[in-house]
Amino acid sequence: MLKHLHTFTGHQNPVYALAKSDKEGIFFTAGNDKGVVEWSLNKMAFVMVKLPVQSSVYYLHNYNNQLFIGERSGAFSVFDFIKQEIVARVNAHSKPIFGMQTIAYKNELLTSSEDGTVAIWSLNSFKELYRLPISADTVRCIAVSPDEKEIAFGCKDSTIHIYNSEDYSLKRTLTEHTLGVTSLAYHPKGKYLISGSRDAQLKVWNLPSYELVQSIPAHMFGIYDIVFHPMLPYFATASQDKSIKLWDAENFKLYKIASIEKMGIGHSHSINKLAWSHDGSKLISTGDDKKVMVWELII
Repeated sequence: MLKHLHTFTGHQNPVYALAKSDKEGIFFTAGNDKGVVEWSLNKMAFVMVKLPVQSSVYYLHNYNNQLFIGERSGAFSVFDFIKQEIVARVNAHSKPIFGMQTIAYKNELLTSSEDGTVAIWSLNSFKELYRLPISADTVRCIAVSPDEKEIAFGCKDSTIHIYNSEDYSLKRTLTEHTLGVTSLAYHPKGKYLISGSRDAQLKVWNLPSYELVQSIPAHMFGIYDIVFHPMLPYFATASQDKSIKLWDAENFKLYKIASIEKMGIGHSHSINKLAWSHDGSKLISTGDDKKVMVWELII
């Protein structure tokens, strides 16, 4: 169901961050190189180094014609696609930024950091509005529910904290993982929250109760990303074990393993990020092996 289509080379260091453009067929990657790179899926080609950065990039987030770049330094930059320039740079945290998401109805940006906090920023002024002390250690990932009413934060201390978006009050804490939580995703129709951890487990939390309904020994090592297909009932996971797995989003059946061991081609190091193309026909993966790979979904 996943067939290797193309490998982009050019990064000189591990690639940690990946984001789609609003334009179909365009996406961006970044990592330990000192720049954000633009690629074309339509031409299967390198386009350009879109902008330089001052430190390693751990997260890219695209929203409303702007690209948000979260850095190891704890700062984030905002690149405006209409103006074609950086319109803001904010020293947001004292330690690296690992997660970024937007709450559209509030016009707010959230950043999570190794400093254990989540900061909330106005998308109008990029001024800090609130700061939530979530954990004594890294807040590794953020997921926003489809209706934007709830936000999940995954932490290095193995906990998941669920907050109400309206007033940023804590709703509940989930404690079933045994190692750090490294990935989170809400089902597109709000059926459940799925979490991935360094304990190699996927855990499925039923909504709205957040009752744990399934634990899946999904990978050999940590699960670094979970992405739902834009139209079809599938999701993909990426792992430190160098494999991508494709799953049924209804019954959690494993459909496909994309790895060197299974297919003769794949990533040779940890896989850090995944993204589906706009039309869902392709899956993009990035990793510590400096490669950006494209996989075709064959139904």
